[in-house]
Amino acid sequence: MIWLVSDEVAQLIDVHSAAGRRFEAGGLHSFVREQGSGPDVVLLHGVPTSSFLYRKVLPPLADQGMRALALDLPGLGLADRPEDFDYSWSGLARWLGEAVDALGLERLHLVVHDIAGPIGCQWAIADPGRVLSLTVLNTMLDPAAFRRPWMMRPFATRGAGEAWLRATPRPAFAALFRSVGLADRAATSTAEIYAHHALLRRLDGGRAFLQIMRGFELDAETQSRLARGLAERPYSARIVWGEHDPVFGLDEMRVAQRVLGLDDAVRLPAKHFLQEDQAPALAYAIADHVAPLG
Repeated sequence: MIWLVSDEVAQLIDVHSAAGRRFEAGGLHSFVREQGSGPDVVLLHGVPTSSFLYRKVLPPLADQGMRALALDLPGLGLADRPEDFDYSWSGLARWLGEAVDALGLERLHLVVHDIAGPIGCQWAIADPGRVLSLTVLNTMLDPAAFRRPWMMRPFATRGAGEAWLRATPRPAFAALFRSVGLADRAATSTAEIYAHHALLRRLDGGRAFLQIMRGFELDAETQSRLARGLAERPYSARIVWGEHDPVFGLDEMRVAQRVLGLDDAVRLPAKHFLQEDQAPALAYAIADHVAPLG
């Protein structure tokens, strides 16, 4: 399926694609964009985004002596979207381990956002010796208590999710993206938001995205595994939070503090997509944590 986009949106995606490379892991192809040299810092996106979300964060991290890598999870961005893939959090965490191997990363600093929180943390718990630090951005670390906000609920139901995707034109997607994600709406152009939309729906119209949305593991076992594993982690952690996020608000930030055993957090004047309008401050908060650890 080919999705028609404007020349401006196509150019944004072409520039993004040209700035990275394809790689193979776990039998499927994905995409990684990297910049700089120094300690490896892996940046993980959630939904409905991709590595494109970190395009503004990579340069300032590189400027501060980091090798920053943003990769696409299967089913999103420029990654493959096989119908028979396990798009649950556990399945994506297993693939992440394969991607780390494929990219030749021995030890790394991990940054997680949105549903990449439970995904990335599951991998970090399974392979703690390869993690040098963890930076947590607006996410959920108490999955059993998490309740999908209204804009996420339709995607969890078969039929409703497909209808919601078909019935949501790009201007409506852009309006929701701004409302939920941007404190500074001028920081991200309409064309950039439309690029997020195109990368979400490319090839399959968003079917893999729907599988991801239906693969949330909102159960007590997952919560217990995360809480126990993160409490026993041998690496340091930092919380960086968009303090005006209407979805993952300050209550979720306090949960992250409790789970990670941290008294403080770096709070930025942002909503959910702090990568969009607080990129330099976010990069500084990550580098400030990472640099002393090497």
